Amino acid sequence: MTAGKLIIPSTLRAAANLRSSSMPKEVAKKAAAMLSSAPSGGKHTLPDLPYDYNAIEPVVSAETMTIHHSKHHNTYVTNLNVTLEKLDAAVSAGDVSTIIGLEGALKFNGGGHINHTLFWENLCSKDESEITDGPLKAAIEESFGSVDAMKKDLSAKSIAVQGSGWGWLGLNTQTGKIEVATCANQDPLEATTGLKPLLGIDVWEHAYYVDYRNVRPEYVNAVFDVVNWKTVEERLVAAK
Repeated sequence: MTAGKLIIPSTLRAAANLRSSSMPKEVAKKAAAMLSSAPSGGKHTLPDLPYDYNAIEPVVSAETMTIHHSKHHNTYVTNLNVTLEKLDAAVSAGDVSTIIGLEGALKFNGGGHINHTLFWENLCSKDESEITDGPLKAAIEESFGSVDAMKKDLSAKSIAVQGSGWGWLGLNTQTGKIEVATCANQDPLEATTGLKPLLGIDVWEHAYYVDYRNVRPEYVNAVFDVVNWKTVEERLVAAK
């Protein structure tokens, strides 16, 4: 599965083609921006982690990783599949009201699947986390002045998210600069801001409460010790 690219049956594209004064095309467009073409068997599945549950201890415990991946992420996948089944039935029946009503569930569960898939892949063990000279470091220095300045900006904005959400580094393809952005709940970065996702930090409490209780700043600052900067660089190169 390609990082951050999810799949949706052709029913959503059919929904996007519906014409109704009570259904703005933007509704289907937003959903279609998050997900595209159907997976084998028509169902989304929980991706395997690229490491063991204990691989990024002590920054994040195996207990947290197990619950976060096998319970929370799996719930988004399950609910996404249920939502897509309902969407398929609604499109077949020409039920425009139901199609519109499913937008929130599609965005939330589809976004949760996208965001977490990206998140797992941009983490690694502490001894593998290093920014070396290359396209990523150069782009960070051009955009922020230094790696430390980038970390300070991303950390501050991630910590400041009200309630649940995500902090992101994203590429602005118009300017070529890397930017910091935040998204509420499970809103996916690209569909929300147009930025190409490079690095995500989950600041939902389920991502850190077992290990850090309510001290979000400690968690966010610690996460930088287990970022897979190689993966972040690969995303940057692919996005340009």
